[in-house]
Amino acid sequence: MKVAVIGSGTMGNGIVHTFAMSGYEVAMIDISEQAIQKALKTIDQNLDRQVKKGTFTEAQKADTLKHIKTFTQMKEGVADADLVVEAATENTAIKLNIFKELDTLCKESAILASNTSSISITRIASATKRPDKVIGMHFMNPVPVMKLVEIIKGYKTSKQTTDTIYDLSVKLGKTPVLVNDYPGFVANRILMPMINEAIYTLYTGVADVAAIDTVMKLGMAHPMGPLQLADFIGLDVCLSIMRVLYDGMGDQRYAPCPLLVNMVEAGNLGAKSGEGFYVYQQGSKELVVSPQFMK
Repeated sequence: MKVAVIGSGTMGNGIVHTFAMSGYEVAMIDISEQAIQKALKTIDQNLDRQVKKGTFTEAQKADTLKHIKTFTQMKEGVADADLVVEAATENTAIKLNIFKELDTLCKESAILASNTSSISITRIASATKRPDKVIGMHFMNPVPVMKLVEIIKGYKTSKQTTDTIYDLSVKLGKTPVLVNDYPGFVANRILMPMINEAIYTLYTGVADVAAIDTVMKLGMAHPMGPLQLADFIGLDVCLSIMRVLYDGMGDQRYAPCPLLVNMVEAGNLGAKSGEGFYVYQQGSKELVVSPQFMK
């Protein structure tokens, strides 16, 4: 099976890394050569970590990198792909345009998968003439490490497509879980309202940033507090998912917290922008609360 991955960002390069590590020929596609080079550097560094931990050899690293080809033109990258995994930004219009184009560029037998964390697979499939071959393949971040893959069946996704992606996920060393196509699926249907509620707890003055995260880490045995996790995911992504949940459910309890909205509009997106609920400095692992939330 030949695989193509659309997007070379955090999720995209992680997906490429995972497939290549399992011996699949992977085309990594992005419109920017600069983004591709950054992704290759990230993959190389992550493979180095595996070598240092003793879970991978230098020979395996070299072999993995040989399985990756890069393209800045979608047409060239997907021409002979049996599976295309879209890992573009979490924006409905962008994804619909990508799938519409993929449908015309890919061979008829190709399966088109989306790594979307919340957008309807049925809606994405409607942009194609092969809805039976469109499916959700939602990896968790960091992809090479996290075992879970949510497999989301659209309204017209065939059993054959579902079985193929399920079996493929197992071959990748992942644990696949079948999920039906409803807003937020399972992971974000549960996770995002918790994060949103943590932000509301801060917004209404119940407790400060450090206190909220400490309660969830020490009281609920979470490895990371919800506010730190929101920073890690990206506050813009959290907001986008909350809006999908709110629009899909029509229920006020899914309304994004005004503080979350303001932070995104101000450009404080979390780790990727350097500041969210915490401040992030390159090379530092110290967890420093943003001055915006200091008493």
